[in-house]
Amino acid sequence: MAVSRALRRLLRIRDLEEEQCRLALESALGELHRLEHALTANIERGRRGRMLVDSSARTGQLPDRLAGFEETRSAGRYVEVLEPRIGAKGEEVTGLRQKFISKRVERRQAETLIKETEAREQIEDDRRSQQALDNWFSSRLYREDSESEAAIPALAGFTSRSTEDSEEGTRRSNL
Repeated sequence: MAVSRALRRLLRIRDLEEEQCRLALESALGELHRLEHALTANIERGRRGRMLVDSSARTGQLPDRLAGFEETRSAGRYVEVLEPRIGAKGEEVTGLRQKFISKRVERRQAETLIKETEAREQIEDDRRSQQALDNWFSSRLYREDSESEAAIPALAGFTSRSTEDSEEGTRRSNL
């Protein structure tokens, strides 16, 4: 019994599904990293805005102070928008990771099933091969035994004639 085409097709489908899940996970992870990078950049932007306000307070530059306030406010608004998106994307990544792991398990199960079937087939083939060798060897031994048994009566007749001839030769020489 060979591994069925249906099992091989199932393995191929499982492999494709796993690959699609992996690509979706990588895409979501890329998006999550992009959002995290944007969050970090806006936190840094807010810090630079506060530093600009501090430096303008010492120098008395009103335009720098206003720019610093605007940078800080703008960065804070971006942070407020990005944090929920990062949370949602993190949940999506977790779900995609679970789906990917599930598809990987399914693919491995199909692979294991095929490998076990192939191993059973190999064992059965080895058993048949050994049985054929045993039969051949047994028939060879049987033929050799038959031939040797057939040769024994012929040799026995030859031996008894030789013995009779030698006895007759002995009798003649005694006479």
